[in-house]
Amino acid sequence: MSLLLLLLAAYLLGSIPFAIVTSKLFGLQDPRRYGSGNPGATNVLRSGNKAAAALTLLGDSLKGWLAVWVAGELGFGIGEAALAGLAAFLGHVFTVFLRFNGGKGVATALGVLAGVDGRIAIFCAVIWLMIAYTSRYSSVAALSAAVAAPLAGLLFLGPQPAVAALAVMAAVLIWRHKTNLARLRAGTEGKIGGGKS
Repeated sequence: MSLLLLLLAAYLLGSIPFAIVTSKLFGLQDPRRYGSGNPGATNVLRSGNKAAAALTLLGDSLKGWLAVWVAGELGFGIGEAALAGLAAFLGHVFTVFLRFNGGKGVATALGVLAGVDGRIAIFCAVIWLMIAYTSRYSSVAALSAAVAAPLAGLLFLGPQPAVAALAVMAAVLIWRHKTNLARLRAGTEGKIGGGKS
């Protein structure tokens, strides 16, 4: 398989909108119609259905991990595998199935990190959990973990192309949280476990 074909397949895999698929399976309202309007696990949690949110989190994470894993199984190096993970992440954020308007990409990014190097994923997950627990803001936790990801990549992998892919992923994730940053400044950002509003 060529690298271009791999990246296209990874993008399409990442484009699967698990928040919407899961919500339909559980008979829930479309997550784009309540809360933050984001088709992701945190917003599905606002429906009050923890099982649906957990399944969304699992699906979104697995597609990021799977893209990296498949690339490795096909004989691609860590740099190309990280690019496949980035393609899956971009598929989630700019999904072709939702007119290129997808989720924020936090869970998919975590899956990519786990595929590239489990130590990076654990490092960023611990940061996310610590910030989320203390602030109760998923967005603040996600932004903190995004900043940490390329730094952890440098720490565990050293300077190499895979780290550049992680840096691009982190930059897009931060950009996708621009509305959250505006709500944080205005004091209207929803907290973890909050209602649909």
